[in-house]
Amino acid sequence: MSETKEGRIVKVAGPVVVAEGMTGARMYDVVRVGKLNIIGEIVELHGDLASIQVYEETTGLGPGEPVVDTEAPLSVELGPGLIESIYDGIQRPLPLLAEAEGEFMSRGSAMPGLNREKKWHFKPTVEGGAEVGPGDIIGEVQESSLVNHRIMVPAGVKGKIEKIGEGDYTVDETVAIVTAEDGRKSEIKLMQKCPVRNARQVKGRLVPNKILVTGQRVIDTFFPVTKGGTACIPGPFGSGKTVVQHQLAKWVDAEIVVYVGCGERGNEMTDVITEFPELKDPYSGEPLMKRSVLIANTSNMPVAAREASVYTGITIAEYFRDMGFTVALMADSTSRWAEAMREISTRLEEMPAEEGYPAYLAARIAAFYERAGRVQCIGSPQREGALSIIGAVSPPGGDLSDSVVQATLHVVKVFWSLQGKLAYQRHFPAIDWLTSYSFYKESLKACFEDKDQGREMEELTVKAMGLLEQEAELLEIVRLVGAEALSPQDRLALETARSIREDFLHQNAFHEVDTHTSMPKQYEMLKNILHFHKQALMAIEVEVETAQIFKLAVCEEIARAKYIPQADIAKIAKIRQTIDEQMKQLRSSVVA
Repeated sequence: MSETKEGRIVKVAGPVVVAEGMTGARMYDVVRVGKLNIIGEIVELHGDLASIQVYEETTGLGPGEPVVDTEAPLSVELGPGLIESIYDGIQRPLPLLAEAEGEFMSRGSAMPGLNREKKWHFKPTVEGGAEVGPGDIIGEVQESSLVNHRIMVPAGVKGKIEKIGEGDYTVDETVAIVTAEDGRKSEIKLMQKCPVRNARQVKGRLVPNKILVTGQRVIDTFFPVTKGGTACIPGPFGSGKTVVQHQLAKWVDAEIVVYVGCGERGNEMTDVITEFPELKDPYSGEPLMKRSVLIANTSNMPVAAREASVYTGITIAEYFRDMGFTVALMADSTSRWAEAMREISTRLEEMPAEEGYPAYLAARIAAFYERAGRVQCIGSPQREGALSIIGAVSPPGGDLSDSVVQATLHVVKVFWSLQGKLAYQRHFPAIDWLTSYSFYKESLKACFEDKDQGREMEELTVKAMGLLEQEAELLEIVRLVGAEALSPQDRLALETARSIREDFLHQNAFHEVDTHTSMPKQYEMLKNILHFHKQALMAIEVEVETAQIFKLAVCEEIARAKYIPQADIAKIAKIRQTIDEQMKQLRSSVVA
């Protein structure tokens, strides 16, 4: 490496190091700082001075220590071995580091993201002599029982395959040689490197019109997100953001799940890391880790690595999307990511904007969420991929006017508003049905094979939301004059709204049946509640007392429908027959 790319430290300010003698260095080049070879990234250049954000603790670094430019941007290794891995914010494998160095890893650890010794069986899908270009799939590796890893031609490689063969290879062994028109040869390996700060190329973007089923009733029925969609979950401390993120990671119907724990408390990430290997995938019965990648960057880790962890996660997610998979990325939480940006910006002495955040906060958040989408992937065979991003936001004191929340709401299409008051009432998920919204509601019909059922579910949703809104208005009247002043129809509306809240929207994440609800089961449950409401209105017309209606035995059956397993869904549909029978008896007794 030339002398112009080697410098010396002149200043250390927290996670930011200033080095001189860096003439010829480029923005976002990765550097090795100090005698310990601590990894960092150039974020500002002034002549031969470079400001570097360091991804590890800077204690002990001092002026005069060397800084070496690697002449490459911050990149991740992409290839077989990603699935089932647990990384830190800059893609160092935490379990392997723990084995090598113990519970506390030393600074400057440079263990690669992908195992260099493990051999993978590569099976070509093209033959020698075939013309290939960027994004073309040339072979497959069975990475796990759930993921068939597709080996793609890296960017910038185009030509005719000169050599390719089936066999067992490590990630850095050549599996194919491509010869370009000018005679230049390129070696293709199972692994490729990709810069994290730039979105991977796609052929075109498609309308996100396929729902991403999460198994959470309040989300799928009222505020759905699509494959390729974006959503944010803001809420105060203790309102259940992390539990909702965990539930989505466990039950979402994506083929690949990437979970980024960005600046969360260590005990929460410990729960994730210990729970995930034990969880079963509801769709295959295999361990959930067989289709998951975890990135753990806790609040006590260096602040700069927290900022990088989000980009590491999104790049890994884009890589699997480009294979044609449906990918879901959970970021918990983007507020911690924004706080990391704020701290680094302050150290760089940049002009602060609102609440001390950098002026480019909104642009960075928008650029992150815009990497989501349902896309037509480059290369052949022709394929579609989808990447959904669900980000938790932790505004101070639950203040939704916070800069990070507002910048996020400007770009996402789904808003799940977590309310502390619902959490204190033990209503989980604590998503407020009156302030949340989704711009993807039209996609709800696509959840059902039966199109008529899809249209009916949309109508039921509108009716149910109308009753919940009516309840909010009626409760104000009840506070003023009491429930006795309400008409029978209004008392029924209150009771039905209560049933929707407690029997449908409330969901127990730790119950083996209630933790996940399929769309057909959600349809049957909601239809039962609204069918009861319709029959009760007919009973009120013949002057049946509302107290008698609410005492019917079928009310208990409606409430317990959530605990009926999916395999017995016919039992839930039969409840409507019981409703009809008991209501008929009640009307007959009054008429008689």
